[in-house]
Parts: sequence; C-alpha cells; structure tokens
Amino acid sequence: MTSKTSPRSPNGEPTDMTTSMRDAPSEQKPSGPARITGLLRLDSFSGLYLAAILVVFFSVLLPQTFATSSNIRVIAGSAAIGGILTLAVAVSMAAGTFDISLAANMTFSVCLLGKLLTSGALPWIPAVVLTIAVGAAIGAVNAVIITRLGVEPIIATLGMSSVLAALAFWVADGQTILLDGVGTSFTDAGQSMIGTVPITVVYLAIVSIGLWYMLEHTPFGRYIYAIGSNRQAAKLAGIRVDRVQATSLMITSALAALAGVVLTMQLGAASFGAGAPYLLPAFAATFLGSTQIRPGRFNVVGTIVALYLLAISVKGLQLQYPDLPWIKDLVEGSVLLVAVSITARAVRNRRSGR
Repeated sequence: MTSKTSPRSPNGEPTDMTTSMRDAPSEQKPSGPARITGLLRLDSFSGLYLAAILVVFFSVLLPQTFATSSNIRVIAGSAAIGGILTLAVAVSMAAGTFDISLAANMTFSVCLLGKLLTSGALPWIPAVVLTIAVGAAIGAVNAVIITRLGVEPIIATLGMSSVLAALAFWVADGQTILLDGVGTSFTDAGQSMIGTVPITVVYLAIVSIGLWYMLEHTPFGRYIYAIGSNRQAAKLAGIRVDRVQATSLMITSALAALAGVVLTMQLGAASFGAGAPYLLPAFAATFLGSTQIRPGRFNVVGTIVALYLLAISVKGLQLQYPDLPWIKDLVEGSVLLVAVSITARAVRNRRSGR
C-alpha cells in the first residue's frame, strides 16, 4: 500500500492547501462608505442625485412657486433651446475643436430667418431649411480656416464670431424683427404643447437621440472621440482627421442655426443679439456633462443631465432671490470653473497613468 504524503515546502516542512489558503493574504474589502459610493456610482450619477435633491429642496422651500406644473414646463421648455446649442458645443468639444462662434451663429440665424420671413420671398418652411443650410455653410468656412489654413480653433471661431455679429447687425439693422404677418403656424411650431410637454422639449429629445446614436453607435462617432482624445494617434491609425473635424464643425454650426430657428418660433420675433446669453450656459453644461454618466468624455446623456441640473439650480435660486439678477451668471460661471477644473485634473491623471 502506498501512503499519502503531504506536499512539502522548499525547506522540507510539510504543508497543505488549507494552510496555504489560511496564510495567503486575504483580499481587502472596501469600507462601508466606499461600498456605498460604488453601489450608487456617485462618480457617474452624482448629477442625477443632486438634481433630485434640489427638486425636493426647492419644492419644500417654495411650494407655491417652484413646485408647480407651470414652473416645471417653464424649466423644461426654456432649457430645451439652450440644450440644442449645448449639444452643438459637446459635439465640437468631443472632436477636439473649441468653437466659440456658435452663439454668434445662433444670433445670425435668428436675424436671417426674420429677414427671410418678412421679405415675403419664401414660406416659413423653406426659410427654416435655408437658414439651417447657411448655418452649416458657416461651419464649413470654419473648417477650411482650421483644417486647411492651420489656424487654431479658438482664434478662428473668435474671428468668425465678430464677422457674424457684424452680419447679424447688417441683416436686422440692429433691431428686433417682428413677425406679425408670418402666420400662426410658424409660432405654433415653437409654442404649442404635445400633451403637457412643450414642443421645444420634443425638438431637444429628437436632436439628443440622433446625436447619441451617431456618437455611440457609428464609426463616425468613434472617429470623433478618437480625434478628440489624441489627434496624432488618430491620424496614425488611418482616420481622415481633417474630414471628420470638418464634418463635425458643419454639424455643430447647423445645430446652432437650429437653436436660433426654434428660439424665433418660440418668441414670434427675431430678436437681435438673442444668442449671446446662451454661450456661457452651453459651455458650463458641456464641461459639467463630461463629469457625468461617462466621466472624462463629452457625451450626450451627461450633457442633458448637466443642462437640467443647471436649469433647476438657477430657477430655484431666482425664485428664492428675485431681487438678485446676477444669480444666474454667478451659478453658471462657478459651475464652468469647477467643471473645467475637474476635467483638467482627470486628463492630467489619465496622462500620468494614475
């Protein structure tokens, strides 16, 4: 009969699997707070939790003004127009181009549409299509300056902003263009409700779904993210960087023009300088959105979360402090600084391998 012998260690002492398992260092489990953070995924969904907390807080604090169905519709509808411009900023940032001419493009589109409608040369649907096409053409001009002439995006689009401001003044003669004779079908396209939902929210939803699918589920979207992450590596991988960036600039400019069109429909007038107030909130929501849902990446869902988080915060504070008109600028500027700081820190950590 053969006797079983225990396996021996290198120094000749017997050992067994039980002893080995007992002596092996145990895997350290996360502490209580860390486990809760992991379960709640605060790194990705903190904006959603904060928005919910703010809704409850302002509803308790201001039940007669904030916690009303009309106020909810106002928040949803007013943020939707800025949301279209914000998504345009997100696409340009994802592609590595800092386009600050989008608000000026929006203003010019408002003035151009107003002029087309009041001249009587076109019905409003062809006028809208032509306005968006002109917006895309402005993006094509930006693309030529940036990709062909090698001008830095921020310089090129800053110059384009001034050009568009001059063109908007020339087209509208520095005045708000009233659209009294256009017909109710035009304003209905910006003021009507679908059930209890403002139609502007529907426009934002359609744009969001389209961009989300493009960025997350198409090769073109993957090319955009690759270029925004590392332009040189994308070029070495065979991606036609200039063409992709040119297309993304045209898409973002067309979206800026669309935002101007929807704003004109909602107001029933072409207000000169209407796009300027949307620039800072758009960049603030875009950078804040890059810390949400898919942290470190400009993404559509995170941008929408950030957009309405800002809208809820600003509206609640405005209702609480109606005599402080600077509240909106303070909140949006502070959010922009914090979000950019978080994004910059994440980029540095990723590059250093931490």
